[in-house]
Amino acid sequence: METLKYTVIKDAQQYQAYCSQLEKLVTLPAPLVAIQEEIDLLTLLIETWDHAHATLPDADPIELLCSLMAARQLLAKDLVAALGLSKGAVSDILNRRRGLSKEVIRRLASYFQVSHEAFNRPYELAAPAATLPRNARLVHQGGTKAAA
Repeated sequence: METLKYTVIKDAQQYQAYCSQLEKLVTLPAPLVAIQEEIDLLTLLIETWDHAHATLPDADPIELLCSLMAARQLLAKDLVAALGLSKGAVSDILNRRRGLSKEVIRRLASYFQVSHEAFNRPYELAAPAATLPRNARLVHQGGTKAAA
């Protein structure tokens, strides 16, 4: 029985060896059909390992969202259509005035192709500023001494 040149990646050492081999093959001047198939196979094996062993740092979901947006050069307005939210709702999420709903988490995970767990973590919301009703006046009710 013939042994295979490449097998499913089982450990980090094998992963590094395959990455090195892929790098060598990709830098060849004119790839042949056989070499292209080897490149495709190594790419598939490496991507499978990456997907199975990918770990996102325990990042704050909003910081993660901002970094993913920066990496793709996206603005808040670009998320409006992707998330199916209004501009105000996207702004509230990015400014921590609104939490991420289950549906928004699903849409973010799908859009950025990351696991749901990346966005489904606790994080601090901005404390809402105390708002006063219109035409309200602050009245000081402390015990101050009247000037005599």
